[in-house]
Amino acid sequence: MTRVVFMGTPDFAVPSLRALVTAGYQVVAVYTQPDRPAGRGQQLLAPPVKRVAQELGLPVFQPLSLRPAEEVERLAALAPEVIVVAAFGQILRPNVINMPPHGVLNVHASLLPRWRGAAPVPAAILAGDSETGVTIMQIDPGLDTGPLLAQRAIPIAPDDTTGTLTAKLAVLGAQLLVETLPRWLAGEIVPCPQDESQATLAPRIRVEDANLDWTRPAEEIARAVRAYNPWPGARTWWRGKLLTILAAEPDPTLHGEPGEVLLVGRQELAIATGHGALRLREVQLEGRRPLPVAAFRAGQRNLAGLRLPSPGQPDFPAGS
Repeated sequence: MTRVVFMGTPDFAVPSLRALVTAGYQVVAVYTQPDRPAGRGQQLLAPPVKRVAQELGLPVFQPLSLRPAEEVERLAALAPEVIVVAAFGQILRPNVINMPPHGVLNVHASLLPRWRGAAPVPAAILAGDSETGVTIMQIDPGLDTGPLLAQRAIPIAPDDTTGTLTAKLAVLGAQLLVETLPRWLAGEIVPCPQDESQATLAPRIRVEDANLDWTRPAEEIARAVRAYNPWPGARTWWRGKLLTILAAEPDPTLHGEPGEVLLVGRQELAIATGHGALRLREVQLEGRRPLPVAAFRAGQRNLAGLRLPSPGQPDFPAGS
């Protein structure tokens, strides 16, 4: 029975961990990020992978870093034959990469070399890609630069958000992992180097990235709404408060000055952009619960002439 160490942290990694256990691999340990404060009370919350590992009765380790010698020694004492990584959240050094005889394999949520980095799913949506997928790759010291073992593509649906698409890719990645791993261990797969000329980067998302610029085209802004759902939430300023746009769609037939609030019929709202307008479907005002746009509009008064600011404009709040 092959000895596997699994390294992962968020929901994306959970199907891969479950698949390894179901397939009969001996998961000798699970490494995940430390518990972090969350919610209004800032109480410590265990990562999804930790909760599932404990449910499965697997040993869990949560080091802040794998760099200290004692952490490397503890990992080596587990004698892993292969290490499987899925959104672990730490960069592995050569002394870890070279430890297991069958190397370190990574389940990555893109069709490498496109979208290397921490945020491949929102990057694909933001770019308007028609498809994405998962890659099983062999980790090397670079950032998602290692050779490829297997890939599988799926289309990106017009209404896919980062949340829905990540969930699809998590299941797909787990399936591809358990199909690929036996062939890799048997020496049946020849790793394929990545084509560096096709490489693109998907850096970590920052909160300020989600500030909507109404001078951009509506189609682009609609992709941002989907890409930043569920985190950090595409946002704008509405009468001095943050308004998170949870669902919207572009409408090329509506026009106005960028940021202008347009009253559509008796129940709808749209925001004019640099090209066309963005029809709002679901929004959440700071401190309130999410609402369909009709309910939100019903609670607003004096909307005529209202205009929302864009980053860089004088009326855009500083430090946002």
